[in-house]
Amino acid sequence: MKGELEKQVLKGVSRSFYLTLRLLPGPMRGEASLGYLLARTSDTLADSVAAPVAARLQCLDQFSRAVAAKSEAPRWPVSILNATADSKERHLLECSGEIFTWLRSLSAAEADLVREVLATIISGQMLDLERFAEATGGNPVVLADDAALEDYAWRVAGCVGAFWTKLGFLTLGDRFSNAPEPELLARGIAYGKGLQLVNILRDLAADLATGRCYLPVASPHDPAALLACHARWLVRAEAWIGEGEDYAKSLRSRRLRAATALPALIARKTLEPLRDASWEALQHRIKVPRSVVYRAVIRAFSQAGPG
Repeated sequence: MKGELEKQVLKGVSRSFYLTLRLLPGPMRGEASLGYLLARTSDTLADSVAAPVAARLQCLDQFSRAVAAKSEAPRWPVSILNATADSKERHLLECSGEIFTWLRSLSAAEADLVREVLATIISGQMLDLERFAEATGGNPVVLADDAALEDYAWRVAGCVGAFWTKLGFLTLGDRFSNAPEPELLARGIAYGKGLQLVNILRDLAADLATGRCYLPVASPHDPAALLACHARWLVRAEAWIGEGEDYAKSLRSRRLRAATALPALIARKTLEPLRDASWEALQHRIKVPRSVVYRAVIRAFSQAGPG
């Protein structure tokens, strides 16, 4: 079942990150794939919008306790399964038992890393549900300030950069990177936050339509203010993605460099049309075509060099 989880189930719920995971060296691949499946499960629970917020929060709390080994693997109520419109995401929820069996099979050190990153991710997802519980398209809720946006980006993605770094040193040791671990941790966290920020900037209009405004502006109804804030955070996103590119260059093997650089290449392709975009242009969600993703894989390998 582990093989099916790592391939078919994972591929079904990930469009591009699946390719990154498949590029990883063997010692890292399984644990990173399991971490992704667990995070994708909690994300599916949080995003099951047909279910009441209270029910989703209860499921996330149950899931969090199971990840921390404080309870058995959860069995989701039919109401939550029925609220999951995507059949592949529903199948992911139905595989929870097998996913937790995989988690229990890890070494103590590997399991601790997975549990640590999931605790942070779930805290961000629960905070998000609570913060936007009463939000509507006509009455959006806005993040209070820059610190709130950076905290959210850390919780749901920056912590993944830290996990990736710790897992690399744990499983590969000196074969992981020629950079000191503290330096790489800082870059990995910035990289993760940058990838999340790209999603936020891309999805600004779609999020606003559901009452969520992640950009800290005085009024979410002021397009000029939103555009100015969008432009300011786009500069930050580009800098953080640059940290990820430097991170990838410090890794010792070609597969590692290619796997780690691939999300940055895709992020750059997403950021290009966002630069100087009009308010009307931002109403249309940008999606990087699959053909561009596959070309990015080739480019990631060509730029990774020998080794």
